[in-house]
Amino acid sequence: MQRLLDALRDERSSVSLDVAALEMAAIEFPGLDLEASLFRLDNLAEQVQAQLTPQAPGLDFIKAANELLFEVLQYRGNEEEYYDPRNSCLNSVLMRRLGIPITLSVVYIEVARRCHRHVYGVGLPGHFIVAYEDAESRYWIDPFHSGRILTFADCSALARQTANVDLRSNPAVLSAVNKRQILVRMLSNLKAIYLRGEAFDKARQVLNLLIEAAPDYAEEYRHRGIVHLRQHNHKAAKEDLETYLRLEPNAPEREQVQKQLLLIDRWRAGLN
Repeated sequence: MQRLLDALRDERSSVSLDVAALEMAAIEFPGLDLEASLFRLDNLAEQVQAQLTPQAPGLDFIKAANELLFEVLQYRGNEEEYYDPRNSCLNSVLMRRLGIPITLSVVYIEVARRCHRHVYGVGLPGHFIVAYEDAESRYWIDPFHSGRILTFADCSALARQTANVDLRSNPAVLSAVNKRQILVRMLSNLKAIYLRGEAFDKARQVLNLLIEAAPDYAEEYRHRGIVHLRQHNHKAAKEDLETYLRLEPNAPEREQVQKQLLLIDRWRAGLN
C-alpha cells in the first residue's frame, strides 16, 4: 500500500485519489485488480464526455454525468445496508453500483477529473457531497441521492439534520477537502465498520494507516490498543495505551486506560 501511504503522509502527493482508494480497498479485498476498476472509471468518463460538446457548460456536464451514473447505471446509496464494508471500497462500489456518500462522491470526482472538469469533495458533517466549480458557475451535488443539485439552503438543512450544525455561522464547512482528508475520512468509516463488526485484524490495518497519517493524534492509539487487547497482544496494547496517555495527558478516558494498563501489568506478572 505504498501509494496509499504516500497520499496519507503528504497532501501534495502525486498519487491519484482513485489509486489510493483502491489500495485501501485491498484491506477488504486482498489481491484486488486495480486496473479493472481504473478501466471502469475510464469507461464511465468516456461515456459522459461523448455526450458533451467541447465548450459545454458545467450544468451540461452535471446532467450528462447524472444521467449515466444515476439513471442509466442506477448507482445509488445503500441505505438498507449502510454499514456493509463493501460500501466503503471503491472497487466494490464500481461493480455493485452501491455505496455511501463519500465513495459515490469519489466516483463522481474521478469521472470529472478524467473529463477535465473541476469537481471537489465537500465534507459536510455526517454527509459527504461534491461541488462542481468553474469560472462561470458553482453547483453542490449529492451523489448519495441520485446527483441531486443542492442550494445553500439544502446544504444547511443536511448539516442540521445529520449533525445539528448551522452553516450560516460556519460556512467554511462548505470548503473543498483535499485528497488526504478524503482518504482519512474513508479510513475512519472503515475503522468504525470493522470495530462494530469485531473484524479486529482489518481494524488494526486501518488503524495502522490512520496513525501513519496523523502520528500525533492520540485517539487512534487508544483504539488500536483496545484492538490489541481483544487479540491478546498485551505488549503492543501497553505501548499504544501508554502512547495515548502521553499524547493526551488530560484525556477523559485516562482513568479507564490506566485501569487497562494495570490489568496488563498484572497479567504479564502472572506469566512470570
